[in-house]
Amino acid sequence: MTPAPRFTGDLAHLPTHGFGHRSLTWWGIIGFMLIEGGFFALTIAAYFYLMSQEHSWPPPPFRPPNLIAGTLFTLVILLSELPNTVIKRAAEQGRLREVRKLMLVMVGIGLVLLVIRGFEFNSLNVLWYDNAYGSIVWALLVLHTTHILTDWGDTVVLGGLMHTRHGIEARRFIDVSENSLYWRFVWLAWLPIYFLIYWLPRLA
Repeated sequence: MTPAPRFTGDLAHLPTHGFGHRSLTWWGIIGFMLIEGGFFALTIAAYFYLMSQEHSWPPPPFRPPNLIAGTLFTLVILLSELPNTVIKRAAEQGRLREVRKLMLVMVGIGLVLLVIRGFEFNSLNVLWYDNAYGSIVWALLVLHTTHILTDWGDTVVLGGLMHTRHGIEARRFIDVSENSLYWRFVWLAWLPIYFLIYWLPRLA
């Protein structure tokens, strides 16, 4: 019986990390976005179902939310993609100094967004326990706020790590890159929610 061939070789020259689809972290982020996207889709479907049960939306005597806080939040989160894109490229090119600076910028932007979100809740002109309309509007805003908080917390931790000796590790640059990818999901998910909460009641 002929013995099975044995293959040996030195793998030391192979890279220990990779960006994009070569990274397990990337696949984990994609899977998480698909799951969370499903939650958003179900909540939006519930919004349309409740809307279809009413003669007017929002039902009287309630009026649509004030536009200022929600629109300001939308503008800030859209503009945040500029430093987010730069930091993703810097991470993939291993530019540590640039990554450190921009991580602090993203932490600041996240904090500003959370403050504005507080004003948003106060400008909805309805509370979650008033009726079904109030419940679904608050549900949409709370659901998105949890994603803002999740990514902001991740950014704070990563920003801290990048300012330590761990910041020079290749896998930390991958973490920064995938954190930037997830932020894109966060602001893209906000756009249809912004339309549903602030504009659809004015157009219906």
